[in-house]
Amino acid sequence: MDLRGSVLFLAIILIVETCFVVANGNFVFQVERPKMRLGLSDVRARDDRRRDRILSAVDLNLGGNSQPTKTGLYFTKLGLGSPPKDYYVQVDTGSDILWVNCVDCARCPKKSDIGIDLTLYDPKESKTSELVPCDHEFCSSTYDGPIPGCKADIPCPYSITYGDGSATSGYYVQDYLTFNHVSGNLNTAPQNSSVFFGCGNVQSGTLGSSSDEALDGIIGFGQANSSVLSQLAASGKVKKIFSHCLDNAKGGGIFAIGEVVEPKVKTTPLVPRMAHYNVNLKDIEVGSDILQLPTDIFDSGSGKGTVIDSGTTLAYLPSMVYDQLISKVLAAQPELKLYLVEQQFTCFEYTGDIDDGFPVIKFHFEDSLSLTVYPHDYLFLFKGDIWCIGWQKGVSQSKNGRDMTLLGDLVLSNKLVVYDLENMAIGWVDYNCSSSIKVKDEKTGTVYTVGAHNLSSASTFLIRRILTFFVLLIPVLNCLTN
Repeated sequence: MDLRGSVLFLAIILIVETCFVVANGNFVFQVERPKMRLGLSDVRARDDRRRDRILSAVDLNLGGNSQPTKTGLYFTKLGLGSPPKDYYVQVDTGSDILWVNCVDCARCPKKSDIGIDLTLYDPKESKTSELVPCDHEFCSSTYDGPIPGCKADIPCPYSITYGDGSATSGYYVQDYLTFNHVSGNLNTAPQNSSVFFGCGNVQSGTLGSSSDEALDGIIGFGQANSSVLSQLAASGKVKKIFSHCLDNAKGGGIFAIGEVVEPKVKTTPLVPRMAHYNVNLKDIEVGSDILQLPTDIFDSGSGKGTVIDSGTTLAYLPSMVYDQLISKVLAAQPELKLYLVEQQFTCFEYTGDIDDGFPVIKFHFEDSLSLTVYPHDYLFLFKGDIWCIGWQKGVSQSKNGRDMTLLGDLVLSNKLVVYDLENMAIGWVDYNCSSSIKVKDEKTGTVYTVGAHNLSSASTFLIRRILTFFVLLIPVLNCLTN
């Protein structure tokens, strides 16, 4: 099929309890979210593991529903190989490469409790699979130079060790990644693109055990050249821009790859040469009061700064910041009786309207960008009339020994967040994440509407939680298939 004149784009639509066929768009992945309920201590423990991975500059998970009492795990179904087989991989903004468990893995999980069948990738069963040797250009660029002792018959290795002790290692292969190409309204056709990804044969820790979160692998949306996004961008197939919008009321939202033209989004610079999405936070305003903090409390040097991570459920602040912020929040209702739930969550009984009873909090960033967090964002209903505070005191520290500031779903929900790696910037705007956005075809200038409601109305089967990927692809080369 000749794709030179086609318009290709891909968006991820989170849909609760329903699925889609396809609407306006071109390439589509289905991303599911298991329906599981967690205790508050489980949420904190999961976030602790994620922050451990941040310290190793490796892994942050892409989360979905920001309610702390529900799991935030999201995963997508990808087709790999020829003929393609389905693999379920976690969507991850904090790591870079795509990797899946391979057939020669000795300690890979054999089952998962989230209702999926795990599959081991076998290079020999794919007609288009090629082993990537260590002297390959991709291998050299991934490791910033030749690998010592490399010989032509030695495969290019990958190895990641996380801060929580989990690890994955194996070797790179090149094969087709298959997704659905939208050929028209409510019409799709499978298309593929050749990508490099990891074939995992050694897993340890939580990655090597069968559990309620076991998957076939991870797809990273990080900044490195080894990510699938970077590979597609380097070949001219996509713009290196993606965005997400999480609806914490309905559990839905949007995730899109490509330029968003509506709504308009103001941005702040990303801190350069960081493994994650770090920004320069200047100050915090609670109600009308600016917190009185040392000028270097949010210093971005030595890997510090403020990390934006949709994969973390809560939000974590340095001790000094946390103490001042909580004090001012609770000062709005001095008669409250406080409870400590599960030894870590500050909770209280309140029967009024929380948006009327508690202050709005604003985070002010470089270039005059603000992030507004409303009481209904940072307070969550535990049970009955018991509300708990989602802000947490950071216990993990950055490499320079100072507390890390990490903003997760708690503050990112109900906002369209745009990661513009073309211009090394990130931005956001308050938005109705169950509505629609408009994306632009760079070649023709045509603007397309992508909306969660439009897609969910075309449902043909039920599923727990779904994200649908639509990627705005720039028409390029001759075609994506051979």
